[in-house]
Amino acid sequence: MSCRHVLITGAAGGIGLACAAAFAAEGDAITGVDARQSELTSAMADLAHRYGVATESIAADLASPDCGEIISRAAAAQGPVDVLVNAAGIYPANPLQQMNAEDWDRVQHVNVRAPVLLTVALAAQDHRPSAVVNISSGAATRARPGAAHYCTSKAALEMATKACAVELAQAGVRVNAVAPGFIEVDSPVNPVTDDYAAAVSVNPLGRTGQPYEIAAAALWLASDAASFTTGAILRVDGGATAGTTSLPTHYPTTTPLQRAQ
Repeated sequence: MSCRHVLITGAAGGIGLACAAAFAAEGDAITGVDARQSELTSAMADLAHRYGVATESIAADLASPDCGEIISRAAAAQGPVDVLVNAAGIYPANPLQQMNAEDWDRVQHVNVRAPVLLTVALAAQDHRPSAVVNISSGAATRARPGAAHYCTSKAALEMATKACAVELAQAGVRVNAVAPGFIEVDSPVNPVTDDYAAAVSVNPLGRTGQPYEIAAAALWLASDAASFTTGAILRVDGGATAGTTSLPTHYPTTTPLQRAQ
């Protein structure tokens, strides 16, 4: 059993809560951060009851430019933060021709700026070894209609992961990311239609992913087993990045010369 202090954003549900449960099962103290105060308080109380660990709840809007202060608030309550999991993220559907600056900026602030500000604040605590795990997305490498702001934010988050890994290594901070494929999450904040879920869940393994599978990857990246890993993007997507099984097999029946003619 470990006894780290783990701060997780987006901890009221979905991947964030799955990560909180995975670390709590290891004996870690958990500080959950989310904008949904009542759901967060209930989730943290349940973890404390199930795993017998200390938990704290911090209700916060990660779009705030002062969100880095969350690290010091968490440290004041449970000691220095050893692991930061940036799982909070928003992905509203806004076609580009209907998007305004406020829509665009809020996604960038929550999905990119907040993880960077929190990571920098973590590194400023002291020079104790610590780990950061950002939750990215397959959207970082593939655009889709209505999600230009979200896809851009995740591509930026992956580069920010690498930049933070380079600049903060001497401070003893490892920074990595997990990029999930489509994960079954019943989210009132980021709902998706059944048609969308069916379309994006096509991958070589032939199924959607579960939050606990992303949590397992985050748990490994934050562990001593990954002590030589930083700046990495771990794609946990059922093989979707590797390729597709949805296309028919192609057997060429002509030579290259014949095709050219």
